[in-house]
Amino acid sequence: MLKRKDAGLAPARRRIRNLKLNKDIVLSPLSARIPAARKPKGRWKHFLKVLSAKEKLVFFLLLISSACSLIYLARSFYIKNTVEIASEGGIFIEASVGQPRFLNPVYANSDPDRDLTELVFSGLMKYDKNMKIIPDLAESYPSVENGERTYIFKIRQDALWHDGEKVTADDIVFTVKTIQNPAIKSPYLANWVGVLAEKVDDYTVKFILQKPYAAFLENCALKIIPKHIWEEISSESFAFQSYNLEEAVGSGLYRIKKVERNNEKVESVLLEKNPKFYGDKPYISAIKFLFFSSQEEAERAAEKGKANGFSSDSPKEGWTETAVFLPRYFAVFFNSANSGILKDPKIRQALAYGTDKSAFKKPASSPLLPEFYGFDIPSEYEYNLEMAQKLAEEMGYKDEDGNGIRELTIEKEPSFSFKSRLSSGSQGNEVRELQRCLGIEETGYFGEQTKIAVNQFQEKYSEEILAPAGYSSPTGSVGPSTREKLNEICFSKLGETKELKITLATVDQPGMKRIAETLKSQWAKIGLNLEISAYPISQLEQDIIRSRNYEALLFGEVLGAIPDPFPFWHSSQKNDPGLNLSSYENKKVDELLEDARKSSDEAERKEKLEDFQEIIIQDIPAIFLYSPESLYLTSNVKGISDKKAVNSSKRFLDVEEWYIKTKRAFK
Repeated sequence: MLKRKDAGLAPARRRIRNLKLNKDIVLSPLSARIPAARKPKGRWKHFLKVLSAKEKLVFFLLLISSACSLIYLARSFYIKNTVEIASEGGIFIEASVGQPRFLNPVYANSDPDRDLTELVFSGLMKYDKNMKIIPDLAESYPSVENGERTYIFKIRQDALWHDGEKVTADDIVFTVKTIQNPAIKSPYLANWVGVLAEKVDDYTVKFILQKPYAAFLENCALKIIPKHIWEEISSESFAFQSYNLEEAVGSGLYRIKKVERNNEKVESVLLEKNPKFYGDKPYISAIKFLFFSSQEEAERAAEKGKANGFSSDSPKEGWTETAVFLPRYFAVFFNSANSGILKDPKIRQALAYGTDKSAFKKPASSPLLPEFYGFDIPSEYEYNLEMAQKLAEEMGYKDEDGNGIRELTIEKEPSFSFKSRLSSGSQGNEVRELQRCLGIEETGYFGEQTKIAVNQFQEKYSEEILAPAGYSSPTGSVGPSTREKLNEICFSKLGETKELKITLATVDQPGMKRIAETLKSQWAKIGLNLEISAYPISQLEQDIIRSRNYEALLFGEVLGAIPDPFPFWHSSQKNDPGLNLSSYENKKVDELLEDARKSSDEAERKEKLEDFQEIIIQDIPAIFLYSPESLYLTSNVKGISDKKAVNSSKRFLDVEEWYIKTKRAFK
């Protein structure tokens, strides 16, 4: 058999070709000679075969690391090029103190009522977070005519009630006239006295004032009620309708979803987003209020995770705090008409000098809250204990017995004194008084027995009666020196001791009682005894404040977005239902307040009110103590910011910006 010359080399060549084939499979691009369906499988099969166990481990670690790096780079790119934004959804739960009764702007006057009303209803105007008054149901600011006595509003035509009916001028006029009806007994009646509300057309309303009032625009932040719901309900039954809570119909951002009761006590109120709201829609889908009987209970519920928001007087660890700055102040009001001591300006000055306001957070300097509104800060009585004590001393109040309380001794003229010369044979009332003084039978006739008693009296006080007149023995008659001594002993001037003391009335609440005790401690250093009488708020308002039955009152007052101190300091307001708690009267102050009320010129109003402020500081009808802010504590809620507000319910004025859920969006 013939053999090729290279036949002996065939096995070796085949091995070389196979090795080269494996290398080509691993290192070269996919070969067209490998069937398409089998290429990847074959490649990875051969690739893994040529790797040792250690190399396989390294390969897979590198593969995993590369995948992780790719994911990280992709996520980094996504995070870098996107931002977290608010998203719709979530439920906000607030722990609230008190009981809701009137989810109705005509009546709402308690914190729970005002909170719910703020979310469920809307008004012609509203407040922004800087307490500026801006349009709400109104399309724009009103046109003002007739010497600033006529306000004309155009109403937006896309506003709907929660039941789908349109909000019209009829609703605005009906709301105002309802409040003006005395039978309704609305707490807001005073704001609308003398105002005529007229419908011009379906979406235009006119208000006519008896005289210009610069703060009227703030009155127009009143929330509106629907006429088609309430017009057939009588005044007598107005306050007893289910429309006041469970079936309330408003036009605000949220609407009533559910009210839960337990034995007539409201346990919770659930509000849901109003899909028909005409303005910016809120992110949060629902707001639930849980009601508790005390602040302590509300805070305990929040700490247990049952709520993610509540109001508080102080910060709490783990909670985000938001400040609500309110135009309110607490003061001691001196009712001089009901206190002899406080009528004296020097006593009021002593108390002003003796009050250390550094003991209070955010001290107040005047009834205008100049730091809040931007008025000039007045010069006030700085704390000066030495001056306070000096003024008390000058008034005659001294601590004679060393018990720390000053007293004033007031001498009174005696009801009777001897004025005539009396001797044997005299008779009448003076003789009878003489006999009473000497301790003998009162006959009214100067006889022998009376003469003997006079002689004995003269002998007893001979150095003061006989010797100065040159007598060595009794005369038996009542002359000038004897009369003087008789008057001194029997009818001396009476001394009445009057303690430096005043009684302070206040609310029976822990915070107010702490303030009262602080004042008691500070004023004790002057030598004044402060007696504290604390009453439940209803009793204080009905029995004490309305009748002005107090010497001094520790209480608070609230101004508006446009400061108007007229209700608190004009003399026309010194009796109920006015709020002049000091019964203060000053003609110049009355003029300044009247002029400021009428003027729409901000510079002129500022000048008038600052002049008013200076007079109040000098007259001291009250000592202004502090202006507290309200703290709102939340958890897992964003978009809430500090704000100025006329009352604590206005913490919700930017609720459409609050959010719980988030999402990311590309920049």
